[in-house]
Amino acid sequence: MNPYRILVVDDEEDLCEILQYNLETEGYTVDVAYSAEEALKKDISSYSLLLLDVMMGEISGFKMGRILNEDPKTANIPIIYLTAKDSETDRLTGFNIGADDYISKPFSIREVLARVKAVIRRFEATKKAIAPPLKLSYEKLEMSLDNKKVLLEGIEIPFTKKEFEILKLLLGNKNRVFSRDEMLNLVWSDEVIVLDRTIDVNITRLRKKIGPYGKNIVTRLGYGYCFEE
Repeated sequence: MNPYRILVVDDEEDLCEILQYNLETEGYTVDVAYSAEEALKKDISSYSLLLLDVMMGEISGFKMGRILNEDPKTANIPIIYLTAKDSETDRLTGFNIGADDYISKPFSIREVLARVKAVIRRFEATKKAIAPPLKLSYEKLEMSLDNKKVLLEGIEIPFTKKEFEILKLLLGNKNRVFSRDEMLNLVWSDEVIVLDRTIDVNITRLRKKIGPYGKNIVTRLGYGYCFEE
């Protein structure tokens, strides 16, 4: 049995049973929840990956994703969204809040298994990469990479996973210009369809969140972005 734990969150009980059976056959440890409310009562930080349905009750999959992204303990857990909707807007919404992949219903079990394996493989490859310094900083802006916190003058600022990864990329490589394509490849998977404007939206939010240091994230027209000292 492999060491990975997966949580399936979907209000279709039959689908949960099918996913649980097939994932367990592959060696995963699998739990299920039939609503976001039920899932949020669990220790989400103990899971290796979430399969999260978008269209649920009072708390949708996207809303649950935002809740998890705001908690440093769960912000970096990979999420694959499951949905019956297949519009560009829905895909962009998912990716903008940190989706690692997106599967439209109906889907084949083989596709789900392949995507789960690919996301976990990417996640593990990232963890095994050369360890970065535990902290990145510039004047009174500080990033703690071990507990995924951003501090501005000692006060923690809530960041989504993608915002955190973008700031880490720029702050960890001061004065280097990254093109949009480079940022998409480094922050988002190259298997995911993400538009250039997704980068721009995240940069705009990032600048606002870091206050006086927003001006240090400079746009180089025709080239990309950099954090300029």
